[in-house]
Amino acid sequence: MTYKLLFVCLGNICRSPSAENIMNHLIDQSGLGDGCADAKGVRIICDSAGTSSYHIGSPPDRRMSAAAVSKLGIKLRGQARQFQKSDFQEFDLILAMDRDNYENILSVDRSGQYHHKVRLMCDFCSRHTLKEVPDPYYGGTEGFNQVIDLLIDACEGLLKHIS
Repeated sequence: MTYKLLFVCLGNICRSPSAENIMNHLIDQSGLGDGCADAKGVRIICDSAGTSSYHIGSPPDRRMSAAAVSKLGIKLRGQARQFQKSDFQEFDLILAMDRDNYENILSVDRSGQYHHKVRLMCDFCSRHTLKEVPDPYYGGTEGFNQVIDLLIDACEGLLKHIS
């Protein structure tokens, strides 16, 4: 069985690509990535998107990438894309970085058919108490580092939840 995760923020250049890449890093470490499955036959695939069209085609923000390298030693990969209605059918779980992203995702699903698939990323944190992943875009280095720490916690919890 393949389990597909979609991480969503506003522009898809800071938080959601970081979550996608951190999750892929944890998946690789646990042997659940492409071509691999756990004892129950579960394989996990990740992607990310933004609710806006601001940065379509752009790579992850260089400041976010620098934080990921310094905190985890991983390089952020990917190209920004916009969340679309078909993502509801394509993914098993859609993870919003903050309440605004959450509401924007739900507004695309007017029927409410897929609302059960949408969760807040911080719901899976075990060490941090923040309810939302703050947008570091207009802040300094500390904000980017905080986002990486939060997402490591949330991704570890999410991996436990899926396994």
